Amino acid sequence: MREYASPIDRAARRIAALGAALLFVAAAVHAQTSCVGVGEWAIPGGKRATASEILSRVSRETIVLIGEAHDNAEHHRWELQMLAELHALHPKMAIGFEMFPRRVQGALDRWVAGELTEEAFLKESDWQEVWGADTPQYLPLFHFARMNRIPMIALNVEREFVRSVGEKGFAAVPAEKREGVSQPAPPSEAYVARLFRAYSEHPERGKAPSRDDPAFRRFVEAQQVWDRAMAEALVDAATRLQGALVTGVMGASHISYGYGVPHQLQSLGAKHVASLLPWDANADCSRLASGYATAVFGVTKPPPAPPRQLLGITVDTVPEGVKVLTVASGSIAEAAGLRAGDVLFEVAGTAVKAAGEVRAIVFAMQPGTWLPLKAKRQNEVVDLTAKFPPAKK
Repeated sequence: MREYASPIDRAARRIAALGAALLFVAAAVHAQTSCVGVGEWAIPGGKRATASEILSRVSRETIVLIGEAHDNAEHHRWELQMLAELHALHPKMAIGFEMFPRRVQGALDRWVAGELTEEAFLKESDWQEVWGADTPQYLPLFHFARMNRIPMIALNVEREFVRSVGEKGFAAVPAEKREGVSQPAPPSEAYVARLFRAYSEHPERGKAPSRDDPAFRRFVEAQQVWDRAMAEALVDAATRLQGALVTGVMGASHISYGYGVPHQLQSLGAKHVASLLPWDANADCSRLASGYATAVFGVTKPPPAPPRQLLGITVDTVPEGVKVLTVASGSIAEAAGLRAGDVLFEVAGTAVKAAGEVRAIVFAMQPGTWLPLKAKRQNEVVDLTAKFPPAKK
């Protein structure tokens, strides 16, 4: 007997069917936008993979690059997990860090040997000046190396060297100022295109960006020097520490698609290189193409960090203290009376000798507080007060 259905019943069934269809579409869209689930591994351009498959594979390599967004706490937690798991599979290990220039290698050695306190290590490695950001997020990585007596390698060079290349070009920098870095391998066209997109976001005032602009070519050279320096330091460590798994912790942009450090490693003859990158929830899946990395791991989106306080100035370290290079219009610094050319020598009652020290104090300020400043202005000392507005409700 045919079941009788009233018009209302038939309408309800159509609505239920439509709802099921919409749920199916929503699930399909979610699957498309969440191409790598949190806690999952994937091979770009390929398939899902298990942790054991990925880690057993890369632990047999010589150099493993591990990428991050520097201010992303989830990335740092994942990096610590990667280092611990790789160390369990390959106990002979070294960890290279983009965050340190070569000149502080001695401090890294003494830290790993247990000869320095945390405070002394940060001071001797000149952390506030050369990096200075997100110290609590990096400390677990440093303590992991120290706990397990894993050599830490300073991968970077001085910012002044990179800045000089950006201003004058690599060839114009005297050989004795290059910190031993050799001529980088020519970049790929894809890398140049990506760098031009980044360059175009900050054009010189009144000037349209152009790939033929000598300033852009110098910008590319500066980025390559960065990549080359880290690649050479990794190869040197692998040569010195025969049989070690040499890992490199650095910004993901130096790794992705093989454009930066992997390209320079290849030109140096390095073989058996792998790259691991975190994949943020809801990241653009079109980026996850073959060659993006050896493998990616899905991480959750971290909670938004509280906004940092900013004075609205750019500064540089000079022999007399911290020189103010620019003061932004409408900024807290301008309201306080700070001027370009002033040299800060005391902030919050503390003597400052490096730009990183000023940044650390300013970042630690709370909304609604006042910050006393002392600066030299030509032949006089000026006392100023920066007033941070209360938090918005």
